[in-house]
Amino acid sequence: MKLSYDLHIHSCLSPCGDDTMTPNNIVNMCALKGLDVIAVTDHNHCGNVPPVYALARAQGIICIPGMEVQTREEVHVLCYFETIEKMQSFFDIFDTYRLRLPNRPDYFGEQYFMDIEDVIVDTYAHTLITSMDLSFEALIALVKQYDGIAIPAHVNKGSNSILANLGFMPKTADINTVEVFKGAPLPDGIFDHYVQLFNSDAHALAAISEPEHFIEVDEKNITAVFKCLRGA
Repeated sequence: MKLSYDLHIHSCLSPCGDDTMTPNNIVNMCALKGLDVIAVTDHNHCGNVPPVYALARAQGIICIPGMEVQTREEVHVLCYFETIEKMQSFFDIFDTYRLRLPNRPDYFGEQYFMDIEDVIVDTYAHTLITSMDLSFEALIALVKQYDGIAIPAHVNKGSNSILANLGFMPKTADINTVEVFKGAPLPDGIFDHYVQLFNSDAHALAAISEPEHFIEVDEKNITAVFKCLRGA
């Protein structure tokens, strides 16, 4: 069966995310658009994933737990996990590599944690827009320890991408899938043998994808989606 997806959505926890990107607003917009599989991937944090996960499940939408990590080289990588528990176990270690600088709400915006009713329960004090003290390859290895999938984000974009920042895909990296940015050409040949995802990277509700991109799966569940993302 074919499932429509958008696996790169930012909530109001991301400093660049609009304040209207609340758990309920995100899930309801995805339901209105008819998406089958979604992921909220905030910058260097996963604090708003649990409420989105619960709300999506109630609407029959698969939610992949994850986040968007900025490595030491300033490469953005989408990190996905099969369960909330595995994501949280990863995050507990991942968080120790954080450069703890205070956020500047006047410049970057607030970073809100929300509950299942879209009530602000806290703000994150440290900036989420900076790099973690993890290299690209070290991040890939850490994600793998928790049975996760690491996918280089917007590989053909002019900034914060594997091509723009490194200039090549490390041969030792265990990568089968990449995300392609629709707003720029994709260099010929470089990513032909990878599974290619096309996400919205939405920071506002209107930017969330329409049901125009699909993955082919045997069943409608996270395990089947992961099988596809691993290149099977």
